[in-house]
Amino acid sequence: MSKIPEGPFRISVFRRAHFNAAHRLYNPAWDEARNEATFGLCNNPNYHGHNYELEVRVTGEVNPETGMVVDMKWLKELIRDQVEARFDHKNLNLDTEEFRHRIPTSENICFVIWHLLRPHLDPSLDLHVRLYETPRNYVEYPAP
Repeated sequence: MSKIPEGPFRISVFRRAHFNAAHRLYNPAWDEARNEATFGLCNNPNYHGHNYELEVRVTGEVNPETGMVVDMKWLKELIRDQVEARFDHKNLNLDTEEFRHRIPTSENICFVIWHLLRPHLDPSLDLHVRLYETPRNYVEYPAP
């Protein structure tokens, strides 16, 4: 029988969450025709919404005293406080400071979420965010 190594070892933990939000893809520096040509239906002046699915991955060494990379309850609360409370049932263009002057594409939303979460994690931990705008369309930061 083979012996299981003691460690230390790195492993990833994942937490899923979701939020619903409206947005409009629109560049105010462009005219209506260019916005329509670039963003199509997502440029609707009355906005449109998505049921975003969020996946947060934290990678690091397992703490030998707790057996955990991070406490999953703490990670759940962090996502709730920094992402869900900020974006859920909001119009991203109108109701959030983060997108007042930033086009709320999935790429930008994912990037912002990473930057909202990163300061709360120990520097020894790696953070990866995946955001699903639809079941078939998703983005990741940082890029693999």
